[in-house]
Order: sequence, then structure tokens, then C-alpha cells
Amino acid sequence: MSQAQTPGHSGEAIVSLKVRPYGERSLILTTPALDLDDRLPDRHSAYHDNLSPPLVWTPVEDAAAYAIVVEDPDAPRERPFVHWLIWNIPGEATSLPEGLPNEASLGLIGGATQGRNDSGSIGWFGPRPPPGHGVHHYHIQIFALGARLPFGPETPLAQLVDALKGDALASDDLVATYEAAGA
Repeated sequence: MSQAQTPGHSGEAIVSLKVRPYGERSLILTTPALDLDDRLPDRHSAYHDNLSPPLVWTPVEDAAAYAIVVEDPDAPRERPFVHWLIWNIPGEATSLPEGLPNEASLGLIGGATQGRNDSGSIGWFGPRPPPGHGVHHYHIQIFALGARLPFGPETPLAQLVDALKGDALASDDLVATYEAAGA
């Protein structure tokens, strides 16, 4: 394959490789949005409707909250591109609907907090790989937490990761793909 068809990987690890949950709890994340090739439909990309995908997960006993981090390690930069940060999803929740509003505080999701993505906006910023850069892999990472996090929407990823390292009960990593049209 040519370099144009195979994106280079960033040098830094994604969050799920930095956080080791404690305990033996199981957590499985899925989404009905993916097609048979694990490709996100265009409506979820920043080239189109920019809708966050619907997500479904198995409940984790004693989870007080969940956090989700979506990263693209194929972005042409030194660290993965952060597409979504959302935490304090209530512990009794087992899903998120499609198309959450890009607001810092989500009352409809039990007061969950969305952080700033690497495009500079709050909430979901869908896939937008450079045309001709090949297929990118979007790691949708979920973490079950023993306690809610005391952070606001301007919390940097590094601070969120430190909190996840100390409080993750379980985690899962679902990989979706997307390629820019005309690639």
C-alpha cells in the first residue's frame, strides 16, 4: 500500500493503553451505528451531520459513573486526536442516544459533563481525516468509575486520564473506522 493509503500513527498511546482498571469486572461497548466493516456512517462525520453515535454497554456492578474518550491515533500529529470527552454519565445508564447536543452539561444524561475536543469545541467532533490519508481508526473507549469526577468541561485530557487511572473499575475499547470521500 502507498503512504497515502496507510495513515501514520501518532507517537503517543491512546487512553485505554494508559489506564489499567482494578478488579475483574467486565464491560462490553457496542454501537448499532457501525456497518459490517466497522465503518461509521457519514452522518457521524464532521464532513456531514457531525452526530455523536449511539452507544450501548453492559452494566458494571458498583459503577457510580462512566466516562467515554474517543481518539484517532491515525491523525497526522504527535498524539492522538481527541474527538470526544464525556464523563459523569450516571452509573445506572447503559446507553447514550445518537446526536447528543454539544453542551458542557447534559441534564438529559444525569448531568454528564462533556469536555473540549481537539477541534476546540465542546462535545462530539466527528471523524474528519484528511482526504487521501486512508482509513482512520477511532477508538471509542469507555471506563466504569467508582465515583463521579469533580471536573468541569475545560479539564485537560491528562487530568482526566490521571483520575481514570485511580478510579476505573472496568473498561472497553470499540474501534470504528472512517475514510474521507475521494481518498
